[in-house]
Amino acid sequence: MKDIARAMGVSVATVSRALQDSPSISPKRREAIQAYAREHNYLPNAIAEQLRNSRKSPPKVIGVIVPEFVHYYFATVLAGIEQEACTHGYRIIVAASHESQQHEVEICEAFYKNKVCGIIASQAKETIDYTHFVRLDEQHVPLVFYDRICPAINASRVVVDDYMGTLKAVSHLIESGCRRIAFYGASPTMEIAVNRFNGYKDALYQHGLKVDDTLVRLCETREQAEAITPELLDLNPRPDAFFAVNDDTAIGVLYVVKRRGLRIPDDISVCGFTNSTYAQTCDPSLTSVEQNGLVVGRQAAEILIGIVEGTLPRDHAVKRIVKTQLIERETTRKVGEPGCD
Repeated sequence: MKDIARAMGVSVATVSRALQDSPSISPKRREAIQAYAREHNYLPNAIAEQLRNSRKSPPKVIGVIVPEFVHYYFATVLAGIEQEACTHGYRIIVAASHESQQHEVEICEAFYKNKVCGIIASQAKETIDYTHFVRLDEQHVPLVFYDRICPAINASRVVVDDYMGTLKAVSHLIESGCRRIAFYGASPTMEIAVNRFNGYKDALYQHGLKVDDTLVRLCETREQAEAITPELLDLNPRPDAFFAVNDDTAIGVLYVVKRRGLRIPDDISVCGFTNSTYAQTCDPSLTSVEQNGLVVGRQAAEILIGIVEGTLPRDHAVKRIVKTQLIERETTRKVGEPGCD
């Protein structure tokens, strides 16, 4: 604005008012200043504008923490957050923790220093010390967790029904004839992992089956699945189905099973959790639990904006559970078909 003021022979204040269409500047001068700004590709400094207006109203910038960018589910959640934020005139700043607690701490500090109006976060797998989130809560920064929640804070959160999604998926495997169902899960330090394992156990119990500890493994990546699955296939009797904590892991199982020359789903059924694009395009296409990431993202942003704008109380945690849906494809039998004996 100083450059424009110097070129037009006016004060910086006059330029500022003209660019904001202030009626205190004559139409002729206002149009001349705006035309000069356009010709010289002038754009207002959003950060400076945010700082200038911060005393009048909260800055409309939301900080978002994702564990990783390349994961299908987190990408869909992020898309939902952005859609809802844009609808209400908010912008988002996104950072990935890459599953590192230290990186997550640094992101929280950076967001606080940059005066975001609130933070939407899914904690890293490594996170076992929640001091950085507790500090934000004490500094009255609105927090909404999604997917992986922080147990140390009674903060607002949006999660999918991991327990029921798993229970329905494993029940489907049992009802289609499978009896020895392997479970590939994540670290029990995360609530979502515990909920999915409980869904697995209860599905077995409800159908008169017992948990076989030899079929339960920590396995949450394709690489791990390709390393562990051969060992389980060598068991006698071997598993007749696998339930995996995510689609990437399930596809790792598919790869190993197919290389063994086993038929899917006649010999072994496989079910994932996410319903990613990979589930639809792999061969055979993968039965999976739909997590509805877009809905999760929209609801998380809706809650945070409600807290920032005062339509939701800051001292009351809003807790929402998004329902899941089992999407049946080619890696599992239809209920009523011959069993997986």
